[in-house]
Amino acid sequence: MSSSELELLAGIARDAGRGILRIYDSDFRVDYKGPGDPVTDADREANALICSRLQAEFPGVAIVAEESASEHYADYREHSRVFFVDPLDGTREYVAKNGQFVVMIGLLIEDRASLGVVYAPTTDTLWCGERGVGAFRIDEGGTRREVRVAAVDAPENARVTVSRSRRSERLKHTLQQIGPRQIVPMGSAGLKGALVAEGDVDAYLAVGVAGKHWDACAMDALVSAAGGQVSDLRGQPLDYRSGELELSHGLLAANPVLHEAMRRRLPAG
Repeated sequence: MSSSELELLAGIARDAGRGILRIYDSDFRVDYKGPGDPVTDADREANALICSRLQAEFPGVAIVAEESASEHYADYREHSRVFFVDPLDGTREYVAKNGQFVVMIGLLIEDRASLGVVYAPTTDTLWCGERGVGAFRIDEGGTRREVRVAAVDAPENARVTVSRSRRSERLKHTLQQIGPRQIVPMGSAGLKGALVAEGDVDAYLAVGVAGKHWDACAMDALVSAAGGQVSDLRGQPLDYRSGELELSHGLLAANPVLHEAMRRRLPAG
């Protein structure tokens, strides 16, 4: 994918973010897709905008988006290129109005998360990465700098970010086994991945179900482009072709040396 196409994706994410902020500043309604699974008009409107723009700019590329009906992407595994879209990653944080939410657009090429755009509307911060090329942060005002994962190699020296809202006993036990020096609760999988990519934290850990493929593809590409490694807790690359959208075996993102060291400390089972 060329730099001009990456800029195009960034522009789509920013436009979706502007709409999200417009609704954020209003007295918006919250619906629920299931227990603890909120959805707002911001999710729906951003989803429609992103999908419409991607269809126009990238005809023939499959689009798997969180708020789209499943029949719209039932054949996605037949396509070599697939966009995974989370139009508003961190809806719980959006509802809580704590600012910890992002727009995510990831591109799968064959079996690999190859390109990712993560945009934080409240700070006008964009992270983008292309596997094998590099990862960048673009701040409000347009300042652009390359980012790399941190070089910490020992779990006991690591800062590990985990879910702010999903704090299970299993996660508590896993963190005790790993023994990081600092735990950083944070909303939004994409935001946690961005913090790893720019070295602001050393690792991102999720146990059990770690969301769905649209929660991972963009940040997987971003962290990988920044020199990191992303896998499930078995050490396997995330399988975007499995036919199951759910990430059932947790998630770990870190630099390769720390990733392996943390994996060795994970509880069995």
